[in-house]
Amino acid sequence: MENENIIPEEEVSILTLTDENGVDVEFEYLDCIDYEGKEYLVLMPAEEDADELVILEVEPVDEENENYLAVEDEATLNAVYEIFKEKFKDVLTFED
Repeated sequence: MENENIIPEEEVSILTLTDENGVDVEFEYLDCIDYEGKEYLVLMPAEEDADELVILEVEPVDEENENYLAVEDEATLNAVYEIFKEKFKDVLTFED
């Protein structure tokens, strides 16, 4: 997948998430997709040569906080990815 600047550089949102080992990892926020009553974040590692996406389920904790969970279900991952691909088909080039 080639990043053809989905979002103008001055508007890029970077999220810093802490992984299971306590290491902070930066991601570029690409989109939030609703699927079957849940929200999923579509992120790309903020590394220079990143070419993979990360999809995380949003789990609300309270009005101000939320957790981001790894998606274990392959069918859900594929469905969210397909929605993302369709939404950005005119902006990004995808390699399957």
